[in-house]
Amino acid sequence: MENDWSGTVDAKDANDRLSQAHEWTKRLLASISSALIGVGKDQTVGQWNPAAEKLFGIPANDVIGRPFLECGVQWDWSRVLESLPENGGGDSGLSANNVSYKRPDGSDGFLDIRISPIRGGNEEVGVQSEFLFLATDVTEQSILQAQLLQAQKLESIGQLAAGVAHEINTPTQYVGDNLRFLNTSFADILECVKVFREMLDKAKEGPVTDEMLATCREEMENADIEYLSEEIPKALKQSIEGTDRVSEIVLAMKEFSHPSTKEITPFNLNEAIGSTVTVARNEWKYVSDLELDLDPDLPLVPCLPGEFNQVVLNLVVNAAHAIGEKLGESPVEKGKIVVSTKLEEGYAVVSISDTGAGIPEEIRDRILDPFFTTKKVGKGTGQGLAIARSVVVDKLSGELTFDSEVGKGTTFHIRLPLENPDGDDGEGGDNEHSSSEAPETADALSTA
Repeated sequence: MENDWSGTVDAKDANDRLSQAHEWTKRLLASISSALIGVGKDQTVGQWNPAAEKLFGIPANDVIGRPFLECGVQWDWSRVLESLPENGGGDSGLSANNVSYKRPDGSDGFLDIRISPIRGGNEEVGVQSEFLFLATDVTEQSILQAQLLQAQKLESIGQLAAGVAHEINTPTQYVGDNLRFLNTSFADILECVKVFREMLDKAKEGPVTDEMLATCREEMENADIEYLSEEIPKALKQSIEGTDRVSEIVLAMKEFSHPSTKEITPFNLNEAIGSTVTVARNEWKYVSDLELDLDPDLPLVPCLPGEFNQVVLNLVVNAAHAIGEKLGESPVEKGKIVVSTKLEEGYAVVSISDTGAGIPEEIRDRILDPFFTTKKVGKGTGQGLAIARSVVVDKLSGELTFDSEVGKGTTFHIRLPLENPDGDDGEGGDNEHSSSEAPETADALSTA
């Protein structure tokens, strides 16, 4: 009898502890600020915390036990499904950043999502695995980041304006000088034509006299026809070159400052680099020569055009500043900047090297941090490299690295994947699961 009571007490104590553990787990899930979604082996939703209810506007009772693909969440399913570990993410899962979704009020938002396999044994990750989705709304951060990028772009345009004006002024000036020369020359030529016309009219009435020939010869000498016959073609050629140069600068400025698209699209990196270095020419031409070594066989690369232009501009201007600081205020020689492109194992690689002073060892791990700068106050904000990293790594799923040797220079490498990180085919075609609507079949979890 005594043992029976003991067993009852132990069972009651175990049940109490189990209830406390369940309550504790429930409170833990409720305290998580990010949306937490658990998907079971049967591909149904097994967990939907209060944060998920608030984020998506869908009560847990409406989704628990239902197929994950029918949970009613309107997000970019292609980005979500391709991030599942069995679809190339590895056993540790993947992060999908800036995934677009519809908020409960109908407005557009962005999520950072971490998708990880749930381990419960020794089974391998596969189609029948369980997954945990942790989603955080980063809409405000994305908006602020976009505003910061636009502000930095406008700042760059403002800083480049004087240089662009100078670049335009030089060819415009000699075009103007040539036009004035042509205007004066034309008047002299007209005087010669007038004398020859008078001689022609008199020749109809009788023989041409020596006096008439002398008058024509004198007018030709006054107009210096031989000189004009040599200089007028030169003036015309220079004027055409000048207007072509102005057109080139204006087109480069137009392409550089074109409003950015939010969609990753196939993009000609070589043309963008050419336009950007043209716009920035006044920043580097006094301290360095710039060489372009662009692979003519480089294909269109999935990219954000406006953001990529800004990245190249930041790196080229930084290279020019590094050379300028090394050479001092009165350089007797110029440094060198080389911008190159090439294909490398599924990536398009853009390298920007300079012969500047290099980056000291002690600050290399901080060089890409926001607001970190070694420039004088008023010359640098510390945002250029941080924005470059954000664009290349976070938005384009690429890599931004650098090699540097103190006293000899630095080379930055931009590696962009040739396949669209958003799951597009890189040619602007429609993706099967690119909309916010869930795929129609449950097999999508295994075929995405």
